[in-house]
Amino acid sequence: MNPEDLLQLFRYRQSVRTYSDKPVESEKLMRCMEAAHLAPSACNAQPWKFIVVDNSELRSVIADSMSNRIVPINHFTKQAPLLVAIVREPANFNSTFGQVVKDKEYPLTDIGIATIQFCLQATVEGLGTCIMGWFNEKKIKKLLNIPRGKRLELIITLGYPASPEIREKKRKDMSEILSFNKY
Repeated sequence: MNPEDLLQLFRYRQSVRTYSDKPVESEKLMRCMEAAHLAPSACNAQPWKFIVVDNSELRSVIADSMSNRIVPINHFTKQAPLLVAIVREPANFNSTFGQVVKDKEYPLTDIGIATIQFCLQATVEGLGTCIMGWFNEKKIKKLLNIPRGKRLELIITLGYPASPEIREKKRKDMSEILSFNKY
């Protein structure tokens, strides 16, 4: 594998906010799920459950729960052919013990890794994604029958981008995010 290939994938992946109405093929969805399934996690806890929402009526109601009039964001979610909800599941004993001892939320890191692997596979498949954490968790949990006591951490939109354009990445200068041997 050429080292530049992976960097090119990172450059190509972007948050997509306009989707075509072309449906996502099940084999592409399942490869995205396989990529998430293969993600590493603390003590191999795999503290996640992915819920794919492909029912158009349910998807529309959930999309309504991801935006509001006061903060006009996420209205594009109605366009996405699929929504993927990610629920935090309990970690195994070793991961939970480590969380307590080190005061770190390992499941959140693990979910982040699984999420980006899903999204990078989607990019390879020619699909677009947008990872979101702004939504009415209580309402969506009820709609998806997510048990009380579980957290709905993220929702990913998934579909074919309406435009093939790759936007220029706006990132901080490397000197702002990198140092050696000290802060």
